[in-house]
Order: sequence, then C-alpha cells, then structure tokens
Amino acid sequence: MTTDSFSLTLAALADPTRRAILARLALGEASVTQLAEPFAMSFPAVSKHLKVLERAGLVARGRDAQFRPRRLQPEPLREIDEWLETYRVLWDARFDRLETYLQALQAGDPGAGKS
Repeated sequence: MTTDSFSLTLAALADPTRRAILARLALGEASVTQLAEPFAMSFPAVSKHLKVLERAGLVARGRDAQFRPRRLQPEPLREIDEWLETYRVLWDARFDRLETYLQALQAGDPGAGKS
C-alpha cells in the first residue's frame, strides 16, 4: 500500500459516519437510500461520505439496471490490519514481560526487574 492510499484509508476511517456506513456494508450490498436511512442527513451529504470511501478504495459501486448498490472492498482494511500487526506483536511482547515481572514481584523475588 502506498503512503497516499494508506493516508486516504486512515482519513476515511476517521469519520464515525463513514465507519457506520462500512459496518452496514459489511452485512451486504446496499443502495444510497438504504445507507442514508439511519442518519439525519441529506442524500448529498451521504453521497459525499460515499465518495470519500470510494476514493480510499473501501467501497465499490455496482450496477444492476437502475440500482447501483455499494459494496465493501476489504483490501484496504486488510492492509491497515497488517500494518497494525507489527505494533500488536510489539505490545504483546511488552505486556508479557510486564506480566512476568509482576508475577516475580508477587512471588517475592528480590531480583525482579534487575537486568
């Protein structure tokens, strides 16, 4: 993932309305009308959110006669997850070391924490 597409994805995910739209699309395709139902906003406002999601590659527009359903494109989310995995591994290792240290302290090990 290029830095630009990565930034577009993160920027798109920064908005709670767009995250809610993605959550709805995770259940299956939906029209703009269906996506707009839970929000107190105009169709043009929902369309603007969808354009941001489309530009980030998170949503694709289908074509079924006059119906143009939107669907989730999960690849950018997978790429974000892979990027976050590096940090997840780092923090898991740190928490494991902290747990070992705390267990040693509770056991009364006077050398706990000395390296």
